[in-house]
Amino acid sequence: MTDVKDLVSRLLSGDFRALSRAITVVENDLEGTDEILSALPAGSDVPLVGITGPPGAGKSTLINAIIHAYVSEGKKIAVIAVDPTSPFNFGSILGDRLRMSDHFNNENVFIRSLATRGSLGGLSAKAIEVSDLVRAAGFDLVIVETVGVGQSEVEIAGLADTTVLVLVPESGDEVQVIKSGVMEIADVFAVNKADRPGANIFISNLHHLVHARAETGWKPVIVRTVASRGEGIAELISAIKEHEKSADNPVKRKAVLLAQRAWKLMQEKSMKHIDREKMVREIEERLSSGDFHLFRFVQEKSAGTE
Repeated sequence: MTDVKDLVSRLLSGDFRALSRAITVVENDLEGTDEILSALPAGSDVPLVGITGPPGAGKSTLINAIIHAYVSEGKKIAVIAVDPTSPFNFGSILGDRLRMSDHFNNENVFIRSLATRGSLGGLSAKAIEVSDLVRAAGFDLVIVETVGVGQSEVEIAGLADTTVLVLVPESGDEVQVIKSGVMEIADVFAVNKADRPGANIFISNLHHLVHARAETGWKPVIVRTVASRGEGIAELISAIKEHEKSADNPVKRKAVLLAQRAWKLMQEKSMKHIDREKMVREIEERLSSGDFHLFRFVQEKSAGTE
């Protein structure tokens, strides 16, 4: 318990090594996890921005430009990059984003990759816990970048204070497909690579889609960016900050977000005893003997948890 208190104390003081160690403990559910999480401050005013969008939209390049803008002002920024997980070995497929490598040794920048580990919503199963650990470490901004898998990424809205959806001019047909999901959760749209042909038409169509959404206290902002050249980054940061200040009822919004996080954590607790690798072996044995029925298997395992 003394070690945990010391670890949390160093984490709260902004010690990157302590933060990294705490994340490792929590992500792998090692001894001390509950004590570390319980010792965190009750709330944090550090804004958490979720950045999501389809593969190839330039999310990592955009984040790299945001990092540069914050660092140039002497501010501290953290990035939690959620990577896809192999369904066969449960390891991260991508690893740390190479485009952010310029900032890895900067004392004001903390970058950590998390594997989704079977979570289907674009986030890591431990994203809630890890994001709260990072927010407690005294940063000016925390960014969570999701894997970019499509409509299931609506889960980011339950974690982030502000959600940025990154699209490119070629996303036209894709927007029609995903607008019933991801489109509804975006607070800010970043049309990246806006120097490409068709950008004006795409942005005009996007404006029509945004204005067709149900009226809320915040009308989503569309920002043009060319992240590789740093264009539009100041406008994007400004739009994010405006959204942070805009909530009609911040207490109600926060209650909704926290309820979603609490629900997710309770789901994880109830599934904690399940060993996925052991389950794979058991299913493999049953398949070999010709005695596997998916729904009966689930019912059998569910009955065992009651």
